[in-house]
Amino acid sequence: MNEYVCISSTVKLGRDVKLSKFINLYGCEIGDETKIGAFVEVQKNATIGKRCKISSHTFVCEGVTIEDNVFIGHGVMFINDSYPRATATGGQLQTEADWKVERTLIKKGASIGSGATILSKVTVGENAIVGAGSVVTRDVPANTIVAGNPAKFLRHIDAVMEVTK
Repeated sequence: MNEYVCISSTVKLGRDVKLSKFINLYGCEIGDETKIGAFVEVQKNATIGKRCKISSHTFVCEGVTIEDNVFIGHGVMFINDSYPRATATGGQLQTEADWKVERTLIKKGASIGSGATILSKVTVGENAIVGAGSVVTRDVPANTIVAGNPAKFLRHIDAVMEVTK
């Protein structure tokens, strides 16, 4: 490791993981041969599979599961709360006891374009592609391409390249 990487003792790193500088990992799991770019944060209870590429400036929050062979572009943001609030009913700052993590799942072989935002309670299907800058508000079927705000179906992917390893 280097001096510009913050990795807590609760992180489970797989074999041959490549880490750039200026990253923050805590309480998460990163699979074998995955590459994490600069200025990435992966929070506790997030999981990233094997042979993934997480590009720079991406935020992977608690409750996100990214399966194997997934590409995440630059500056992708994941959301884990549909109705975020700073304070609880009584006016005090919220704590973990005041809200429930909402899960997000990115299935094997999917690709998320740069600048996309993935809302909570969403599944992006196997080999699906989310266009750059898209806001994903609902599930994305396997082998499809979606784009826009909100992301809408563009077309099916006819030939899927198989990732072999």
